Amino acid sequence: MEQLWFTAKLNHLLAGPVTALLRALHFKPAHPEAPISNPVAMEVLVVLILFAFFLLVRSRLSVENPGSLQHIFEGLHGFIDNQGKEIIGHHNEPYTAFLATIFIYVLLCNLLGLVPGFESPTATPAVPLGIAICAFLYYNFQGIKKQGPVHYAAHFMGPFWWLAPLMIPIEIVSHLARVMSLTIRLYANMFAGDMVTLVFFSLVPALVPVMFLGLHIFVSALQAYIFALLTMVYLSGAVAEEH
Repeated sequence: MEQLWFTAKLNHLLAGPVTALLRALHFKPAHPEAPISNPVAMEVLVVLILFAFFLLVRSRLSVENPGSLQHIFEGLHGFIDNQGKEIIGHHNEPYTAFLATIFIYVLLCNLLGLVPGFESPTATPAVPLGIAICAFLYYNFQGIKKQGPVHYAAHFMGPFWWLAPLMIPIEIVSHLARVMSLTIRLYANMFAGDMVTLVFFSLVPALVPVMFLGLHIFVSALQAYIFALLTMVYLSGAVAEEH
């Protein structure tokens, strides 16, 4: 696979340590001279961009004279917090930071493909799968923390103890299906969006693809919102007081 320029830079700087780490973990990289793939490099870039943004916002925090970036992030935090109150309840505050991070990270990953020389890491199946696994582990961890391991496990057994042999496999499959649902929805939409945008840029005059760029931005934001919203719904079920 052809390396993007940022991927080539990372491999030039970090190929040795990364290859050594992979071999220490008993993974054999297919290309030891270039063990970092394009999707991984794009994820690293997204993390670096987010760190830079957060440091910039942190350095300019002001109560008397908040800047535009502070307004944007406060508005985003307020939006996620209000959604959390509607879905999770008034005890949603501890989860807002994770949900906002999920939304911002997925959104930036989705939009990165619009920049020449980059590609959307979420258009590769492994990246949405990794984010979905993080969401899966998070809401189950919070459910166990909130309800206790015994009480949380009890909801897998159904309303009556004699239904447990039937309900436990159904509940386990249902929860694992959530990972696949989050993964396939995000991957399929972003892969299709990237392909449509690429095709129209190569076939039609320059002004026409602008409409598809707008559509791609809308789809990117919508898919980030849906991913965060579904994570919120799963989290709500895990920490519900009725358990």
